[in-house]
Amino acid sequence: MKPLEGTVAVVAGATRGAGRGIARMLGEAGAAVYGTGRSSRTKPNTSEHHYAGRPETIEETAELVDAAGGVGIPVRVDHTVEAEVVELFKRVKRERKRLDVLVNVLTGPPVTSWGPLWKQSFEKGRAQFNEWVWTHAMTCRYAVPLMVACKGRLIVEIVEQETIGYHGQFFFDLFETSLKRIAYALAEELASHGVAALAITPGFMRTESILERFGVTEANWREAAERNAEAKRFGFINSETPCFVGRAVAALAADPEVARWSGGVYSSWGLSETYGFTDLDGRRPNIWPDVAETTTKPSQSPRAAVQWRLARATDES
Repeated sequence: MKPLEGTVAVVAGATRGAGRGIARMLGEAGAAVYGTGRSSRTKPNTSEHHYAGRPETIEETAELVDAAGGVGIPVRVDHTVEAEVVELFKRVKRERKRLDVLVNVLTGPPVTSWGPLWKQSFEKGRAQFNEWVWTHAMTCRYAVPLMVACKGRLIVEIVEQETIGYHGQFFFDLFETSLKRIAYALAEELASHGVAALAITPGFMRTESILERFGVTEANWREAAERNAEAKRFGFINSETPCFVGRAVAALAADPEVARWSGGVYSSWGLSETYGFTDLDGRRPNIWPDVAETTTKPSQSPRAAVQWRLARATDES
C-alpha cells in the first residue's frame, strides 16, 4: 500500500513548475490530487499573468499524476475569483467527502525592479501583494472548514527562502513574509484541530520556463550548467526538479507526527536529509552554499540593528 493511498489533496496552482511537481509526487505516493489552475485545454488563461499563454495545462498535470500512480483531477479555477474557489471545495466535499492536504503554489506578478521602496511603483507593488497573498488567504479560508470537519492533516505554503530575513526588495519582502505568516497563523489556529500548517522553499528548480530559457531539456540540462554563463553564475549545476519539493510535501503528508513541524519554514533539501528522499535522479541538491559563495556581496549583508529569525518553541514549564 502506498503511504498516501486514500488521501485527498488540492494543489492550488498545479499547472506547471513546483505545483506540477508536487501534484505528481503526491500521486506517486498514492493520493487523489485536485490540481487547479487557469490554463486548460478547454479554456486558456487569458489573464495578464506572465505565464499566460504557455503550453502547459492542468489536464496535462492530471495525466502525469495518473502516470505516477495517483488519481489526477484537473479543475480550472481562477483563485482571484471567490465564487470559483468556493465551488472548488464544494466539489471536493461532494466527490470525496474529505480534504487531507492543501498546497498553495499560487503566484502573482514577478519582481522586476530591485530598488528601494521610494523608487518603486506603488500600483505594481499593491498588485503583487494582492495576487500573491489574497489568493492564498482566500483558498485557505474555504479549504479549512472541510479539513477541520474531516480531520485533515496538512496545509503547505510554497515560498522563497527558508528564513524570515529581508528578501531584498520592499514589496517582495512584504508578500513573501506574509505567505510565511499565513502558515504560522494557521498553525496557531488549527493546532487544536490536528491540522499542521507550514511553509517550504524549493531551491533553483528546473521548471519548464527555466529549461526553455537555457535552451535545454531535462534530458540534457547539464550542458547548460557547464557551458551557459548565466546558468553557471546562478549555480544551475545544483538545481533540482520540481519533483524534489514534491517529495518533501509527500513525506510530510505521510508523517503521522507532522505536527512537530507546524508553524515553521523549511527547505526541500533540509527535509530530504530528515526523511531520506531524493530527487528523480537520486541526488539531494542544495544550491544555497554555492550561491552564498559566488554571489553574495557585502552590500547584501544584514544592515538593520535587529534581525528577525525563526526559533523552535520550547517547553517553559
